[in-house]
Amino acid sequence: MPMPVIRKAAKVAPKTDGEAAMTALLRYDHIGNDQCEVSRVTVPAGKSFDAATGNNELVWFQVLAGEGRLGDTAVDTRSVVFIRPGTRVTIEAGMPLDLLWTAVPRASRFDPELAMQGPGVTIIDWTHEPVLQSEHDARTRIYVATPALLNTGAIKAEIITYPPGTAAPEHHHEGAEHFQYVLSGTGTAVLDGVHHPLGPGDILYNYVNELHWFFTAPDAETDFVFVEFFIPGHCQTVWAQSASACAWLPTGRDMHGDAPSREIGYHVHGEGTGI
Repeated sequence: MPMPVIRKAAKVAPKTDGEAAMTALLRYDHIGNDQCEVSRVTVPAGKSFDAATGNNELVWFQVLAGEGRLGDTAVDTRSVVFIRPGTRVTIEAGMPLDLLWTAVPRASRFDPELAMQGPGVTIIDWTHEPVLQSEHDARTRIYVATPALLNTGAIKAEIITYPPGTAAPEHHHEGAEHFQYVLSGTGTAVLDGVHHPLGPGDILYNYVNELHWFFTAPDAETDFVFVEFFIPGHCQTVWAQSASACAWLPTGRDMHGDAPSREIGYHVHGEGTGI
């Protein structure tokens, strides 16, 4: 079984030459397959970035910093965007834009009906999505790519927050590979018993059946936050023998403390309907 791949932010700093640029985070030569291609896209203020998905490719991206427009719609750090196969887009930067850009080649292997399921571009304000609370610890979760949001199970993504002094149970996944991109804070990934410190801009790629879990130090100054992205979206999570299954509880609020845009009921990770 291949070993997990960690790429540190200092080794994959985005290009800053005054033009829109794409900097590779994960490619075939890093992970040994074409499950996904992950990049940082930087667009200076006043510049634009043109992109087109292939006939069998999807793209999902999150705005990490800045403000701009995609067509007639404003995008900023509240935005996640899904682009279906065979779609062209132009992203214009009002303020410098920094994007986490994930492409899935040969996407129909994960969803044969993908090209026929909805509009070419879907833009979601993830800050109005439901906040879910872990049943057994202090973690919270916000889904940012699910069948209910995008009408496809080819991918799944969520933003996970670990407050200081929080740990998750050890587990592995069957049926999907996934990565974690650190948005803010510091934490530790434990990969088959080995500790690996992670910080903002670091990316970790996990293969199927890899034992892993995360924790944060009790004296950490800020929350540890990462986006977790699965390809394909559905997988089975297998918990370590001594661990409780990771279940999630509805809080009835979004990250602003208001009523969320929809409701998601109690469920165990990898299970549940309407997500």
